[in-house]
Amino acid sequence: MINDRLVDAGELPIAVRDFGGSEPPLVLLHGAGGNLAHMTTLARALRVRHRVITLDLRGHGRSGDGPWSWDAALADVAAVVVQMELDRPAVVGHSLGGMIAALWGERHPEAPGVVSLDGNPPPTRTEHLPGMDLGKAAAELAELRALADRAAEGTGRVIPAEELPDLVERQQAAARDMGANEKVWIEGFRRNLVHSGGETSIRPAAGTASELRTLIEDLDLGPVYRATRCPELVVLPTRNTPEQEGFAELYEAHRRFVREQAEHSGVRFVQLADASQAMVIEQPDLLASLISDFLKQS
Repeated sequence: MINDRLVDAGELPIAVRDFGGSEPPLVLLHGAGGNLAHMTTLARALRVRHRVITLDLRGHGRSGDGPWSWDAALADVAAVVVQMELDRPAVVGHSLGGMIAALWGERHPEAPGVVSLDGNPPPTRTEHLPGMDLGKAAAELAELRALADRAAEGTGRVIPAEELPDLVERQQAAARDMGANEKVWIEGFRRNLVHSGGETSIRPAAGTASELRTLIEDLDLGPVYRATRCPELVVLPTRNTPEQEGFAELYEAHRRFVREQAEHSGVRFVQLADASQAMVIEQPDLLASLISDFLKQS
């Protein structure tokens, strides 16, 4: 049985979905702009060998709003672990969730293992693009920042009622294009909708998105990896998403940087064949086997 509940994390409630399954326990974290529903297919594949708990990160889905910091996010996860009575859970996260998993591993040497599914800050510095011409790297980074700035302008905007049906149709088309479970994908879309005072907006709010962007861009995982004493696996993509294709050389250079960072830190890493940053959607069954085998061997 799958059960939903709210956990009191102190300053705000955290929405939790318990997928059941046998021990050992595993906490599964989604990426920025998503929510626990987007992890459903992977959670179902993992619960064959784990008790799987997913949650909405603060400011996402049905969880409460509050100031964003790495300490706050880790405290939310800790509250879920305590109130769900999870004994030394593994923590697995995708994108933003992978960064939180890495930080959890640094602070919890007793953890049986943590797994980051492409939980890496985006390329923002030329020194993180080895082998790329510096001038071209600087120009493309500036272009990427401009694109991110434009995207941020629409964050948290009010959606006119007449636009909602079209948005749902576009989400359905996106799910089909990616090979995602359409029902699950639409649940994820609707879970981030906020209806208040006759108006509808999409979480996270603009302020939350801005806080997250700053935190992610400032995060250096090298020292985190080196300080981690529990088993850690970093799963890396091998190809670009459609949005990244126009910056193919830049993203390949950044993947080299991430691989070198993991290698120099002694962290185990795997490059997942024919997988992009959307690996959770593309290859959930393979990821579930990879995660479970890693945790069993750790």
